[in-house]
Amino acid sequence: MTEKRQQALALWEEGTGKLLSGDLDEAVRLFTRSLEVSPTAEAYTFRGWAYSFSGRVDDAIEECRKAIATDPSFGNPYNDIGCYLMQKGELDEAVPWFERAKKASRYEPRHFPYLNLGRLHAARGDLAAAVAEFEGALEENPEDPMARRFLESLKYRVN
Repeated sequence: MTEKRQQALALWEEGTGKLLSGDLDEAVRLFTRSLEVSPTAEAYTFRGWAYSFSGRVDDAIEECRKAIATDPSFGNPYNDIGCYLMQKGELDEAVPWFERAKKASRYEPRHFPYLNLGRLHAARGDLAAAVAEFEGALEENPEDPMARRFLESLKYRVN
């Protein structure tokens, strides 16, 4: 790994810490600095996440598109675009993004797009499709409590 890439990832990690502690402005500043040093899909994606917390959903989507252009194998921005589109009420548009996230070769946690698709299908009333997605989430992460809760609640609604 090059020195610039190491520096960029260190700035991204610091930005992630600021983001998780709620310091959005500092997080954006660090992600931007990281991108100036060496553009990474991670920094674009997480800067988008910070924008979304500030209500800037369209800017968040644009950051995810930059992340995908930087590294199409990174699955997080596909999932995030799907979530942002769900927030905007654009459910049909969200589905292919979750499907793309499922197929991304570099993505952790792999079960998130299944959870999100399950929630989307449940919101639409397509319970069979929702159950299938939550089961897929459990195949990817058998210990996930959220998938188990959703699946149990849906099975009661189906029966």
